[in-house]
Amino acid sequence: MSYLFTRRAKDVGARGYFMASGGLTGWFIAGSMMLTNLSVEQMVGLNGDAYAHNLSAMAWECTAAVATVALAMFFLPRYLRGGFSTLPQFLEERFDATTRRVVSAFFVVGYMLVVNPSGLYLGAITFNQVFGVQALLGTSYPATITLLVWFSGAIGAMYAIFGGLRAVAVSDTINGIGLLIAGLMVPVLGFYALGHGDFFSGFHMVATQAPEKLSAIGGPKDSVPFGTLFTGMIFANLFYWCTNQAIVQRTFAAKNLAEGQKGVLLSGLLKLLVPIVMMLPGVIAFHLYKSNPLARPDLAYPQLVADLLPWWAKGFFVAVLFGTVMSHFNAVINSTATLVAFDFYKVWKPQASDEKLIRVGKTASVAIAVVSLLIAPLLMYAPDGIYTVMRRFTGFFNIPIIAVVLVGFFNSKIAALPAKVVLLLHVIAYTLLIFVFKVDKVYGINFIHIMGILFVCEVALMLLLGIRYPRAVPYEPHFRQHGDLTPWRFASTMSVLLMAMLVSLYLTFSPLGVARHGGVTTDYIVWMAITWCVAAALIALFRRRAATVAQRGVEWHATPSEHRH
Repeated sequence: MSYLFTRRAKDVGARGYFMASGGLTGWFIAGSMMLTNLSVEQMVGLNGDAYAHNLSAMAWECTAAVATVALAMFFLPRYLRGGFSTLPQFLEERFDATTRRVVSAFFVVGYMLVVNPSGLYLGAITFNQVFGVQALLGTSYPATITLLVWFSGAIGAMYAIFGGLRAVAVSDTINGIGLLIAGLMVPVLGFYALGHGDFFSGFHMVATQAPEKLSAIGGPKDSVPFGTLFTGMIFANLFYWCTNQAIVQRTFAAKNLAEGQKGVLLSGLLKLLVPIVMMLPGVIAFHLYKSNPLARPDLAYPQLVADLLPWWAKGFFVAVLFGTVMSHFNAVINSTATLVAFDFYKVWKPQASDEKLIRVGKTASVAIAVVSLLIAPLLMYAPDGIYTVMRRFTGFFNIPIIAVVLVGFFNSKIAALPAKVVLLLHVIAYTLLIFVFKVDKVYGINFIHIMGILFVCEVALMLLLGIRYPRAVPYEPHFRQHGDLTPWRFASTMSVLLMAMLVSLYLTFSPLGVARHGGVTTDYIVWMAITWCVAAALIALFRRRAATVAQRGVEWHATPSEHRH
């Protein structure tokens, strides 16, 4: 199917291979962004967290709606005006070449050692749990996991190596449709199993027995305390959705700004389905296996799939799961190869031909894939849930990158040295705080709060150093636009709707809503009414303002040219 969709595309040269010739539409951008993001890592990790705790970890996914609005309305217009191929390319224009290479190195190392291996490993344990591959082959557990990792990774790498970004985006979208269907099957069948064939009885059991499991308002001992939503969570999500090369590369390849905004905001809307698809099965597993608890939380989702799905649905589900593992893997490999080709090789040899850049990208893809495949099986020895382990390790590079990018956008006078100091100091500070002194465990300060504290300190440090080390000439953006930069006419309306839906989601999965004995409260109804009244007022305000701007444009064009002059 990917071949049929891409065979008529006229993708030539490096821009065609790495950037799909700047021709991706909103649907393919949304599909590719979602499948790059929603890997087995989330399906297994988030459900494991819901099984062990509650729905508080949905914050990692749902609050992404805020970041997608920021990407669509603020970052994306600036990226497209600049005509960038990679995020570090902006950092070289704003700061210097060293800053670009340091950030590129962060991305490449993080993708190769953490992001890709985790997706492959979680896919492997799910295949093994559902199909009993270990018993079938008669091999040891480590050997089985290693074999499954290499099998899925090798096929996934082929899309990125041979097809380029367009093949990745198309395959992601097709797999995304399957994932949505298969993902919704699991909670539906789970309710039937809990109710012994009665869907509503199962639903009633989840709603009335231990309703605190449905709470998204995390306490101090949960993996995501509620307060972290307003500290490090904001900046971690801003990094992931607005500056992470694996995500924003799809938007760089947008046909125009309107299609880019459409794809980004549609991604935000899909992220709000996460509690149903990615976490509710974990709560169902808690009730289903209450009398016989699972050995590890990460087994909750695979065990549920193995027990609930009929043979034909199991085959469909694992096919989709396999596609999801491949999609995540190939998307990240494509982005990593783009960084290597443009931020390292092209800088080293500026006169390199497009054919040479593509060869370098393919070679890099193979090397990166092999390293990821070697590391993935080692994650079976991770002591905590894999999702938390991943989030801890991404803390090495996510906060300093978003700090440097935001300061770069909002302050035109700071030179390159403060940015490089912050990038280096963060790695040292984060290592000492989390892995040496373990302040999160010793003092009970959640590592997400520590991310927020580090962000504030690093921005303040850049501003202070900027006084001592200013640029000789204030930064002026270079406009190298690709395509039409007219905004999507529903962008503001969609942004407000996403914010209202996010607030509604948290109200619903809270002690005011369903996460309490006795059902929803009057306060819940009042706050929901306030939320949607404010949303309606903001939508009306934005539409009125847009109509005024459009009218002024019509009047301006109707005025005689000499009068306008």
